[in-house]
Amino acid sequence: MDVQQRNVWVEEPARRPRMADPVRAAAVRAVLISAVALVQGMIDVLLAVGRSWLSAPVLLTTVLTSVVATWAVLDVWVTRQVWNQRNGVLSSPSSAARARRAERRGTRREGRTAAAPPSSGAGGRQRPHIPRHLGV
Repeated sequence: MDVQQRNVWVEEPARRPRMADPVRAAAVRAVLISAVALVQGMIDVLLAVGRSWLSAPVLLTTVLTSVVATWAVLDVWVTRQVWNQRNGVLSSPSSAARARRAERRGTRREGRTAAAPPSSGAGGRQRPHIPRHLGV
């Protein structure tokens, strides 16, 4: 009897790359704080409908938690931006500018090799050597 083994779990490639660890931690923190704020809001609505004296203190803590949740969501955005800047994620404008700069340098080098080498006099583009003290 020929039995084929079938897997229940089929792995598929991810559509987007995984978030960085600091960004993911900030996102989890923001989701948890936002969930607490929503639960507090629902509790406050139920206490207000029931005309309980606890409605006022819960309302104050709900407002405070909403401010903290907003701060946490902003922290996710800032953490993502900082991680992208520190870990070398290239945006298309800068990489395009880099390619253009490399192209310009290539054309200059080609023109320079055909002409005479630059002199170190006043007409040359070389920076003068400035001796500096080792302690500075």
